[in-house]
Amino acid sequence: MRRMTSVPATIFAILLCVVLSTQSSHAAGPTMVVDAKSGKVLEHKDAFQRWYPASLTKLMTAYVVFRQVQAEAITMNSPVTISANAAKAPPSKMHFKPGSQLTLDHALKIIMVKSANDVSIAIAETIAGSHEFFVAMMNNEAARLGMTDSRFINANGLPGKGQRTTARDMALLGVAIKREFPQYSHYFSLEAISTGKKTYTNYNMLIGRFAGANGMKTGFICSSGFNQVSSATRRGRTVVSVVLGAFDQEERAVESARLLQKGLTTPGLAKPSLYTLRPYGQNRLQIVDMRPQICSQEARKSRNDGRDASGRLTVKSAYISPLGRQARAARVRLTGSVPAALASGRIPVPKPRPNGIGDVDGPVAVVREQPAANVPVPRARPSL
Repeated sequence: MRRMTSVPATIFAILLCVVLSTQSSHAAGPTMVVDAKSGKVLEHKDAFQRWYPASLTKLMTAYVVFRQVQAEAITMNSPVTISANAAKAPPSKMHFKPGSQLTLDHALKIIMVKSANDVSIAIAETIAGSHEFFVAMMNNEAARLGMTDSRFINANGLPGKGQRTTARDMALLGVAIKREFPQYSHYFSLEAISTGKKTYTNYNMLIGRFAGANGMKTGFICSSGFNQVSSATRRGRTVVSVVLGAFDQEERAVESARLLQKGLTTPGLAKPSLYTLRPYGQNRLQIVDMRPQICSQEARKSRNDGRDASGRLTVKSAYISPLGRQARAARVRLTGSVPAALASGRIPVPKPRPNGIGDVDGPVAVVREQPAANVPVPRARPSL
C-alpha cells in the first residue's frame, strides 16, 4: 500500500478496513495473542496501529489502583465518594447521587462489569485527589510498563482528542496485570454484579462460556468499534488476547475465542517476544476512526449483539458454549453518603504532594496532608 500523507481519518479508516478484510477472513482490526508467562507473541496483526481504547482504559485505571494498594496508600475497603463531577459523567453509569459512598472493592467490581464512567471518575478522585492527577499517574504507569504508543486523557475511556493505544500496548498491560497482581484476578472474571434491585451481566461473553476464560475487559465507542482484552488459563498456561475494532459484540467474542484457543494450543518456541517485537505498519501513527462503519444508521440496524430476543447467547463459535444457568452475580452496594456540600466540588480536595510523579521505579504512593490538630476546617464558600 502506498504511503498516504494527508488522508482524512474517515477515508483512512475505510481504506484500512478494506485492506484488513483482504488480509484475513477475520474482519476485526488489530489483534494479538500472547503467552503471559514467556511473553511470546503467538499471533499478531497490525499490532502497532493506533486505535481508540474505549473502556479498555479501565484496565489501566484498575492497574493504578492495584499499585496504590500495594504501596499501602489505600485499601480495598477505603470509601469512594461520588463527587458532583463524577456524577456528571455520561453513560454507561450507575447514576449514583453526589455524596454517595461505596468501598473501593465494590467500585472496582462495578467498572469491570458495568463499565460505569461515573464510578471510574470517583475512583480516580479518591486515589489521586483529582481526576487530572490520576490521569498523570496512568500515563506515568504506561511509560514505566513500556506502552510506547498509548496516551490516556481520562480514567474511563470516553472519547477525546489524544486518547490512543495499540493492540501491542494493551497486551502488555494485560500481561502486567496477570503477572503482578494475580490476587486481584477475580475482578476480571465476574459473570455479573447485582445491586439487589438490578443485575448487570458482564459484556465479556467468554466468561463462563469459553473453557478457562478468566478475564479481562471490553470496550466500545463509535470511533473504536468493539474492543476486548481477554485471558484464559488451561493446564497452568495463561494467554492474553486483544481484539480492536470488531463490528459487533458477536464478532468481538468469536475472534477473541479464536485467538485464545490458538494461544492455548500453539507452542511459543521461535515466536517473537512482546518486548522485542519491532513496530511495523506504514500508516500506524494515524489513528483509525471507525465511526462511519460502526455508528451509521445502516450499521446500527444490522448489528448483532450475540443474543436472541430472550437474551440467550447465540454466538456462532466452536469454542463458545451457552452458560446454561443464571449468571453468578457479585453483590455491590452503597455503604453510606456524605453531605452534598462535600461532593459539590466547591471544597477543593487536597492534592497529593508532587514528589514521586516522575518515579518510574516503583509504586507512586499518594500522600494526603492531614490538618493540624485544633485548627478549624474552613467552611465551603457560597457559590458566586
